[in-house]
Amino acid sequence: MHTRASRYVSLLTGLALFAAALWGVSGCGGSQKGADGGTDVLTVRARQVAAAWGGSTAAAAWRAGYYPMGETVQLPRGGLHGRADQRAYEDQNFVLRGTLPGSGPKDGQVTWAGGTSLTRPLVGALESYKTLAGTRVGGKPHLAVTRAKLGEMSVATSRGPATVPAWLFTLDGYASPFKQAAVLPSKLPQPPIRSSRGVPGYPINRLVGIAADGRSVTVVALHGVCDEGAVVDVLESKGSIVLSASVKNQKHDGNCTKQAKMQRVTVQLERSMGDRVLLDARTGQPVTYKGLRGTSPSRS
Repeated sequence: MHTRASRYVSLLTGLALFAAALWGVSGCGGSQKGADGGTDVLTVRARQVAAAWGGSTAAAAWRAGYYPMGETVQLPRGGLHGRADQRAYEDQNFVLRGTLPGSGPKDGQVTWAGGTSLTRPLVGALESYKTLAGTRVGGKPHLAVTRAKLGEMSVATSRGPATVPAWLFTLDGYASPFKQAAVLPSKLPQPPIRSSRGVPGYPINRLVGIAADGRSVTVVALHGVCDEGAVVDVLESKGSIVLSASVKNQKHDGNCTKQAKMQRVTVQLERSMGDRVLLDARTGQPVTYKGLRGTSPSRS
């Protein structure tokens, strides 16, 4: 959920213990050689991350929390009316033409199939509206909010689809509401392994999509101006999916500038993602969902 600070994102054991911890970890895509020449460095690091997370306190916390893995907003039924309204939404150009509810319940229930639930703090209507409106005031085109009420919506999470409290904003000219989740995500668990600066490439920037069948994930990876794009390798285990980003055919000459480009990359999985945690090999942290804004066209 895009609210508050998130707008809301060493394994040092004996060789025998390390080998035992890696039991059952398999890689998709062969030897996982880095496209920029990182070769086995990426593979070793990915295995370390998978082993560190396996059976860890962090993994247990991840499976017990509320972590959105898809959009926490829902457009009015039928979508927005034309390019002007779409542009207003993308530019976060909203105006308030009414009074929003004041104080309400402090907490709400996130509910999953089977009746499992979790109590999480709620964001107020005004705070939720401010995350939609951004910093722009007025201007055209814009979307006008006339009122809001507390309701609910469905959100894709790390534990499957969940029903969560949501603010239902009435937009001028629309018969159905614009919904935004009102419940705060759980705090990300402390990774059981430290970030590694010795791994080539960049961290995965964000998750932007999971296939309906769970057999692929789309992420944003970073690359430079003097290479042929980003490559993402995957190491799958029973409890995790570790992604390692590298670049293809990187040039090392004096004319390259230090800037990063965003690129969408779709990664195929051997089996459905399920409730496995998606991890970045370089940082050792979960790869969280942040949406599509600011990304370049997809390359698989």
